[in-house]
Order: sequence, then C-alpha cells, then structure tokens
Amino acid sequence: MIALSLSTLAAAADAESQSNPVLNISIFLAFVAITLFIVIRASRNNATAADYYAGGRSFTGPQNGFAITGDYLSAASFLGIVGAIAINGYDGFLYSIGFLVAWLVALLLVAELMRNTGKFTMADVLSFRLKQRPVRMAAAATTLAVCFFYLLAQMAGAGGLVSLLLGINDKLGQSVVVAVVGGLMILYVLIGGMKGTTWVQIVKAFLLVGAAIAMTIWVLILNGFDLSRVLQSAVDNSVATPAVAILAPGLQYGSNPLDFISLSIALVLGTAGLPHVLMRFYTVPTAKEARRSVVWAIWLIGGFYLLTLVLGYGAAALVGSDTIQNAPGGVNSAAPLLALELGGPLLLGFVSAIAFATILAVVAGLTITAAASFAHDIYSNVIKKGKGDPDAEVKIARRTVVVIGVLAVLGGIGVQGQNIAFLVALAFAVAASANLPTILYSLYWKRFNTRGAVWSMVGGLAAAVLLIVFSPVMSGTPTSMLGADVNFAIFPLKNPGIVSIPLGFALGWLGTVTSQRQEDPELAAEMDVRSLTGHGAETATEH
Repeated sequence: MIALSLSTLAAAADAESQSNPVLNISIFLAFVAITLFIVIRASRNNATAADYYAGGRSFTGPQNGFAITGDYLSAASFLGIVGAIAINGYDGFLYSIGFLVAWLVALLLVAELMRNTGKFTMADVLSFRLKQRPVRMAAAATTLAVCFFYLLAQMAGAGGLVSLLLGINDKLGQSVVVAVVGGLMILYVLIGGMKGTTWVQIVKAFLLVGAAIAMTIWVLILNGFDLSRVLQSAVDNSVATPAVAILAPGLQYGSNPLDFISLSIALVLGTAGLPHVLMRFYTVPTAKEARRSVVWAIWLIGGFYLLTLVLGYGAAALVGSDTIQNAPGGVNSAAPLLALELGGPLLLGFVSAIAFATILAVVAGLTITAAASFAHDIYSNVIKKGKGDPDAEVKIARRTVVVIGVLAVLGGIGVQGQNIAFLVALAFAVAASANLPTILYSLYWKRFNTRGAVWSMVGGLAAAVLLIVFSPVMSGTPTSMLGADVNFAIFPLKNPGIVSIPLGFALGWLGTVTSQRQEDPELAAEMDVRSLTGHGAETATEH
C-alpha cells in the first residue's frame, strides 16, 4: 500500500513539475536577469586590485554578515542536508551540527586574526613572517585544491536541481545544464569581481533564509505545529529497515563508526581552513566591522541549520524517501520536491531559483578566491616577485576564472548523483588537512618556520587527496564515482579526515623542529601586533 502511494505520488510530482516548463524557466531566467543586473551595477567601480579581490573593503558588518551567510550556506546546506535528513534521518542531521560547530571554531580561533594580518588571500597571512616563494606556492596549491572539491559539490547540485526543474532525466541533458551553470559563473565573476559576488551573496542569503522559514512554518501548519506528527509521518514513509531507524543514530554510519568520527573531525575543523570563507573578512574596512559581521552570521547560520531538521523530516513525511531517491537529482531533490508538495509548481520554481542562486553565489565566491590565489600569490608574488602591475594581475585573475570554470564543469559532469553534503565534507577534509595546521601554527606558534609550513600544506594536501582517490568514494561500490565495476579502493573510510588532519599537524611540527632556519623575529613581532590590533592591515605591503 505504501509502495503504491509512493509511486503514485512520484508520478504525480513528475507530471506536475513537467507540465509547467514555461513557468519554471521563466522564474529561472528572471532570477538570472536580476542577479546579472546587480553584478553589472556593482562592477562599475572595479578600478583596482583591492576592488576586484576585496570589494574595495566597502561593506558594513551586517552586509558582510549576510554575505558570509550566503557564502557558507552552500548547496550542501540547502539541498544536501535536507536530502540527507530525509533519507538517513538522525545521521543526516549530523551534517547540520558539524557545519554549525565548525563555524564557531573558525570564528574563535582564526577569522579576526586572519583579517587583521592579511591583505587579499590566505597566503598573505601564511607567508607574512616566512619565506615568500615556497609558502605562497604551497598555499596557492591548497587553495586551488579546496576550491576545486567544493566546486564539484556545487556543480553536482546545479545539475540535479535544474534537471528536476526542467524534467531532464538523461546524462547528456544534465551535462548541458552543468555547462550552462559554469558559463554563468564565469560571466558573474569576470564582470562583478568580489563586489558583484558579495551583493549576489547578500540577496541570496535573504531569499534562502526567508524561503527556509516559510517552508518550515508551512510544514508545521500542516501538522498542527506538532513536530512529533512530522516525525511519525516520516517513519511511515521511510524505506529504512526498520522504518523507525530514521529517528535513531546509525542508519548511515552504524556499520562503520570510524567513518562517522572521521566525518565529524573534518566538518568541525574544515571551515577554519576554507579560503573562500576566510577571504570574506577582507571585504570590511575595520576589525570592529569584522566582529559585527560575525555576530550577524552566527544568528543567521545557526537559525538556518535548526530549520533543516524540520525541512528534512518534512520532506520524508510529505514526499517520501523512495520518491526522493528516484527523482532527477536523487537525494539532492528533497527540498524542491517538498516545495512542490507544499505549493505546487509555482513554489517549486521559486525554491529552485533560490537554490540555483545559492549555487551561483557560492561558485562565484569560490572561483574568485581561486583566481585571486593564483594571480596574487603565484603570478604577482612568485613570478613577478612582488613587483607586478596590479592591472596585469587582475587580467591574470580573469583568465584564471575561465580555466577554473572549465575544470569545474568537467568535474561537475563526473559527480552527478552524488550527495552534495558528502562532497562538501571531502572539501572540508582537504581544507582541515592542508590549511588549518599551517594557519594555527602561523598565528599561535612563534617558532613555526618555512619548512614546517611547506611540509604541513603539501603533506596534508597529498594525504587527503590520495586517501580520497583510494577510498570507496572513487571506486568499489554502487555509489562510487566510478561505480562498482572499477575497484582500487584500499582505504576503508569515505572521509580521510581522521588520518590526514593529524598528519598535517604532525608534519608541521616535524618540519619546524628539524629545521635550523630562524625566521625574522621583527616580522614575527609585527605579525603579533597586527593580528591582535588590526594596525596596518589596511595598508599592508609585501615584505
């Protein structure tokens, strides 16, 4: 009986969503037009490198708080987590908890000190008192790697989302969708730079949080504001064995607790090493505004993650986990299908447009971070040894945007159907392994030196990437990127964090204690003063 009703619901949902392609595409195009207009308007004052990379440091604390929220609440938060809760219940909500706690770690230990010390990129901080060339090259490599893994997740979400919106089920159609998203992303960043990207983030944060609040209230109204009724309906529509397992720990990670521990470590520590989130703090003029933006971001992000619990179980209750898994986009279609169930094609189109805005805004932020890292760190400070022309640097950044966009499209086509929250967790593991140890050592350990920084970044990055390649993520299971027919998985865990993160810290310590090189004590003292007070951060020059 349940199976029959689920299949009927699936057919009805599919038919209803495809019966209004003109409506869906109109909402989609309207949103693209509005955000493109915002980007073009914001781009008129992009005259310098500071304008292109940091938005001219012209944003207020509340504005930057919304932009941080927009950067942090990616497709993984809206599509991936809601889908993970709908399918795996309690274990899916662990992503929400991990992402939220991770944000607090980033704020307490890293964010303000990074903003006070740096100029445009993470490498500005890491190389402040260390040898420029090797540290900047290693930091640029880790930044590009983290951004690439994160971009894969967003592209996976874009393909599934627009496929659901337009009723596209075949692989070729989804590939075309990913290519279109990549093209729009390149256009946004080329035109708008950080200023345009930030305004898109602000608009997207308003829409995303507003839609999540509205859908949560709607789900609760349908259930008499009784959360226990929502949970009971989710159990009734679950395909888990037993069905009540959706409310208990272990449905996804019960067979391998180490996988859960590894995932948790990566989630909690990863945010503090994400270059595109840390770069957001360079867009405010003072340390006071940075702190204000943090307060706004905490409230917005924390509130949103609480709403995902109702949205996830609401999707399981009203749509059914079997319907979600069989829809175009798979597990990532839970939130749009919930919107379809609540408000029909109009709400589906609106929520899908917001989710698409989420993807576009985040990929734009990631792309400009990666482009800034290559142009500012590699081209300007390594190749040109700090003597490059700022205009030429911005031109290099724009060319890098195109290259990154093409690579993101090719990678995004390969990861269609993967859970976005899971893919983002891999990016978090790479960030925590390659970036976080060096950031913390640079800010808090005076003896830390160049060898320790390079060993930590290169070793942590290599360990994380190799473990991912030789894990079940890549091969050996039906859900692997290469499928079950190809099997070279020798690492048993799906997330490498439990091994690669401690290794990154250990290599940083080992490289430092085995090196006789003493860094400049005056630069170390200057970094201490600047990180704690912000003095000189706005007029930072390369040494």
